[in-house]
Amino acid sequence: MEKSMEIGAALEDQLVERLAKRKLTVTTAESCTGGMVAGTIVNVSGASDVLNEAYVTYSNEAKRRLVHVQKETLEQFGAVSEETAREMAVGAAKAAGADMALSTTGIAGPLGGTAEKPVGLVYIGCFLQGKIRVIECRFSGDRSENRRYTVDAALRLALEMLA
Repeated sequence: MEKSMEIGAALEDQLVERLAKRKLTVTTAESCTGGMVAGTIVNVSGASDVLNEAYVTYSNEAKRRLVHVQKETLEQFGAVSEETAREMAVGAAKAAGADMALSTTGIAGPLGGTAEKPVGLVYIGCFLQGKIRVIECRFSGDRSENRRYTVDAALRLALEMLA
């Protein structure tokens, strides 16, 4: 097994265990990861105790309809922004009635990057019971690697918020 996969498995196990112990639930609103964060959580036995639903919000329309990102936010800051990641996390938590929500939005590549927003730029949001944190990441892998790196970073952020 690859080292990165071992790290990811440990993170997802820790997250499900911590959420279950605290009787908390989690949801996700994912763009660039396309459901990989939720899928990684679901790989853990007992995930059904903490995850009831998740959202793949790849298009701007889905971000608006499913997790209530404001049209003005998307127009002013773009889909790949701290502001959008924040609204995705808050909106997902509300929509799912979850205690925690993770959001991912970014440019996995190889296409889609610009000088201002290059390939590998990702914003990850984590909402936990009224508190929100958004981090900016800049990954330099290929599309698949950037998506896997984003999943690991999201799980790490969730664990930090629960610490």
